[in-house]
Amino acid sequence: MRDISDRHKMQIMVHSKVALSKRPGFLGEFSFKDFAREQFFRRDIPNGEKFLSLVHTERHIRKVKKACEVKAHLAEMDLTPECYEIACLGVGTVILASEEGGFAIQCMTGHHAGRESAMGFNLFNSLAIAAQRLINQGKRVCIIDIDGHHGNGTQDIFYDTDQVLFCSIHQKDAFPGTGSEKEIGKGKGIGYTLNISLPKNSGDDVFIEALKKAIKKAVNFKPDIVGMYAGFDGYHADKLLELNYSLKGFYECGKIISQTFTQIFASLGGGYHQDLTKCIFAFVAGINQEEYPY
Repeated sequence: MRDISDRHKMQIMVHSKVALSKRPGFLGEFSFKDFAREQFFRRDIPNGEKFLSLVHTERHIRKVKKACEVKAHLAEMDLTPECYEIACLGVGTVILASEEGGFAIQCMTGHHAGRESAMGFNLFNSLAIAAQRLINQGKRVCIIDIDGHHGNGTQDIFYDTDQVLFCSIHQKDAFPGTGSEKEIGKGKGIGYTLNISLPKNSGDDVFIEALKKAIKKAVNFKPDIVGMYAGFDGYHADKLLELNYSLKGFYECGKIISQTFTQIFASLGGGYHQDLTKCIFAFVAGINQEEYPY
């Protein structure tokens, strides 16, 4: 991984097949057509399939591949043969983002997937895979998950290690029902999981206060790199949650993160509303210390 300088600008990156793909079921309402442009396309995204076993068991990989081939229902999605390729490209995009300090546009991989489980629109856990690859390179990794749902899969994968600090800011008592403040890790991992659950209707002030709490813990951890799971379902117009974040809140989040850390990459998480593109642009503008775009 090359060194990401203080002046590095986070670039949004996506594979053309992902940007142009039809997302399954309910997700089809929220396309990536705004990113189907040359300025975002990367032709050097690796095939993520070769990285899956860093985190997932061979049994799980075979199960997901077969489910796509036979068009099964898995992780709340009616799958198609194309879904496996799209998921693997998503993993590859997050790997590239971790190398270059980019923002990965991907789908069907994310924080609900465990080593042997797929759920919540997530077949594989791309950010966990990228984090494990960094750990294998001798890096200390902090994952800050701002998705409005708890990252149960990511938490489970790293629950017993002291090489990853996992911080999750999410709506209390929402899907998947995990993420209590009492969940702090086990074994060598005790103290390396931080859950901050927010009540319904929490706005930017509560969100940013929680973020600062997570950052304080992260600074003490002294990570070599920070991976952001950038879900935007905490947005006030989201269809699945009842949080009240704004575009400015996501901008401030990005700004605070990059004022504190220099080695940062991000992966897209959830976001079930028509302002998803604006949320991404606001967050990235904050990371890049640019003017608020809206």
